[in-house]
Amino acid sequence: MNRRRFVFGSTALLVSATAKADARKVVYPPVLPGKTLEFPGDHGAHPRFRTEWWYVTGWLAKPGGVPLGFQVPFFRARAEHETENPSRFALRQAIFSHAALADPGEGRLMHDQRAAREALGLAGADERRTRVWVDDWRLEQDEKGYRTRIPAAGFALRLDFAASAAPLLQGERGFSRKGPRPHEASYYYSRPQLRVSGAVEQRGREVPVRGSAWLDHEWSSAYLAPEAAGWDWIGINLEDGGALMVFRMRARAGGVYYAGGTLRSAAGEARKLRPAEVAFDPLRLWRSPRTGVEYPVEMRVRTADLEWRIEPLMDDQELDARASTGTIYWEGAVRVFRDGARAGTGYLELTGYWRPMRL
Repeated sequence: MNRRRFVFGSTALLVSATAKADARKVVYPPVLPGKTLEFPGDHGAHPRFRTEWWYVTGWLAKPGGVPLGFQVPFFRARAEHETENPSRFALRQAIFSHAALADPGEGRLMHDQRAAREALGLAGADERRTRVWVDDWRLEQDEKGYRTRIPAAGFALRLDFAASAAPLLQGERGFSRKGPRPHEASYYYSRPQLRVSGAVEQRGREVPVRGSAWLDHEWSSAYLAPEAAGWDWIGINLEDGGALMVFRMRARAGGVYYAGGTLRSAAGEARKLRPAEVAFDPLRLWRSPRTGVEYPVEMRVRTADLEWRIEPLMDDQELDARASTGTIYWEGAVRVFRDGARAGTGYLELTGYWRPMRL
């Protein structure tokens, strides 16, 4: 799902705004191997770390089976400088969010975005459980799973997510490497196979929906190496009840900087995928009519001895998030096939094609 200086372009202006005479440079804690993620505590925010996100993606079906894709990510960024200003308006944490709806009937991604500092209740992230909000946008955890309420421009989401399985710890029990250096890592777990119910509003008309979703929660102080330009990532709910997460960090000089992933069976057995076991092969490019950027929207993905074909729900799922996270990227609903048969649905994220990412 990233973001280097927690930069995202214009975001850097907001996060570094406390670099004044009354501020001192923050020393962020490192991500270290050997930590045991503990729940429910680690569902909440980790405000000492540089950046963090809760990222929900999924497939919905309207009455009659019409498919929709959706994404609701929330990001938290700690300021680069620590201010001694006692004002509640002083910037210490910033919260960003965007939401998107992929409807083939529209032919183009519908999206909106929000950004605010954590002050006076305008935005925030709870440390005890998943509860993050910007204005009236929110993602919250409850006893059954999660719920989100997004009154966006042009559409609205009112979705509930039921969780039936334990969190999937990515990497080495939640320590997920993003490069060969020890500090190039995040703490990372996923909640695949979330059952979705609720409603979507478009053009003033609300319709019931059902589907499946995937939630990623990740936090870090050093995510993207300077040698890396961006990443390709997939999170797939497999039709047999399993789950697949695969990523590659692309090198600025070309080729692959690092790769990895996890394949969990329907029985709950997880297999960690080493860098040499992962490959992304573009099959078809799509050029954005707005930015001119080309994205590999169809892929062949290899995971050890298995091959998967990734096909988009629709081509135009480019997201312009410059007003919140400061970047443009492609993230969209995809179908997954294995041996010619449909194997699952999920999301593909392609970053660093517009410009190299700075996280």
